[in-house]
Amino acid sequence: MGDVVKFQRPKLSEKHRGKTLCQSGFHKWEVVKESQFDVKQGKLVTHYKCCRCGELKTKAI
Repeated sequence: MGDVVKFQRPKLSEKHRGKTLCQSGFHKWEVVKESQFDVKQGKLVTHYKCCRCGELKTKAI
């Protein structure tokens, strides 16, 4: 049998869940576990990802 497809549209509250805080600049940053070494700067680089909207941020140590 095939996959079951939902025919209802998602509620607006579910569609935009967690994005209002991120638009105001209040991201919920989580560290991405794979730490990388930046060759040009010669430093360790930490990558952060917002768990709500998925935006990425990089910080050199």
